[in-house]
Amino acid sequence: MVDVVARIKLKNKNFEIIVDCDKALALKKQGKIEGKMLRDVMAIDTVFSDYKKGFKPSSSDMKEAFATDNIPDVAAKILNDGEIMLPQEYRDKAREQKVKAIVDFLARNCMDPRTNAPYPADRISAAMKEVGVRVDEHKGVDEQALIVIKDLEKVMPIRISVKKIKITVPPAYVGHVYGLLKGFTKEREDWLNDGSMSCIISLPAGMQLEFYDKLNNATHGSALTEEIKEQ
Repeated sequence: MVDVVARIKLKNKNFEIIVDCDKALALKKQGKIEGKMLRDVMAIDTVFSDYKKGFKPSSSDMKEAFATDNIPDVAAKILNDGEIMLPQEYRDKAREQKVKAIVDFLARNCMDPRTNAPYPADRISAAMKEVGVRVDEHKGVDEQALIVIKDLEKVMPIRISVKKIKITVPPAYVGHVYGLLKGFTKEREDWLNDGSMSCIISLPAGMQLEFYDKLNNATHGSALTEEIKEQ
């Protein structure tokens, strides 16, 4: 068990809590955190303005920044929107896991365009080291993988296997879907008379199931999809 600081800066003031690192990270992975979930996560039932010096914010400071001075609710907002100060060993482990996930993604989705044969994971990993790829632990695997391909093209012929998908989204869900489509190559976008959006995107083959799940969740299953076959 390792206790760490989680902090956020609001209204030009710092707010810090002390939490169990593993439990706090596990909670963040589950989604939105509520105050009642923090009983076993906070190492000290206190909000600090500077933990090392033992300084605490006033009740009015917390109310101004968080609209409440209830400690569990303030702590939940710090964990939801702030930063957990991870020890170096945790950052190294997170980076290793992200690198492995990117390598696995590329091995599933990429090929040598000269032979149409897939690349083994070891070859992709070696090429990433050769070009000095820098991995951001905070960005998604698929988003970074599409960036990494451009670096790998400097040392090896590589192409991602993609499918063209036509998507039609009802007006009520266009805003939700727009963010989901960010990061994919959009070959065409049309707005229909009823306010629906129709577009064609290039989707990495290995991401289809995950993408369809997210699309269905965002539109409650109302989006229409069609694979566009190459002529």
